[in-house]
Amino acid sequence: MWWQYLLVFVGALLFDIVPFPFLPAFTIMILLQISFHLNIWLVIIAGVLGSVIGRYILILYTPSISNKYFKKSKNDDVQFLGTKMKENKWKGQIIVLAYSLLPLPTTPLFLAAGMSKLNAKYIIPAFFIGKFTSDTFVVYAGKYASENAHNIMQDALSWKSVASLLFCLFLLFCIFFIDWRSLIQKKKLVWKFKILK
Repeated sequence: MWWQYLLVFVGALLFDIVPFPFLPAFTIMILLQISFHLNIWLVIIAGVLGSVIGRYILILYTPSISNKYFKKSKNDDVQFLGTKMKENKWKGQIIVLAYSLLPLPTTPLFLAAGMSKLNAKYIIPAFFIGKFTSDTFVVYAGKYASENAHNIMQDALSWKSVASLLFCLFLLFCIFFIDWRSLIQKKKLVWKFKILK
């Protein structure tokens, strides 16, 4: 039924609209595909569209959050990072595509893009391609793995899932506390921990 695919879309959108590390959107896609025996391609299309729109909304509202909670110097620093990405558009697109293909949370990527007020056109097309590719693989793998549900539950707290979460938190830490202007212009690593207003 059509409402089940709408549920996939809304679930993926809600999972990817949050500004903190959360479950990947493909988890809700796999869960609903298995629960309702949905067409896998329609699940992938609905889920990826929901995810892309969720990340787009995240880019749009992140500047107001960052302006409210972070010092002007931190916002200027991350905006400088975004300016550097705009200078070499193709290199930035390749980085976004490669990152989207990896099984890593994309929250840090979109928070940085939002904080730097990077236009969504610099990030969304490559993210869409990477997200569609990686989610196709993962949803198919999830369908296969649903036959081994006991093993999946054991793997939920595996070293890989914990490592992925820790890596995401590390990336957020770097975005917030590295002085990117000093690193890029002066090739000097400077940490700034007083970033809140």
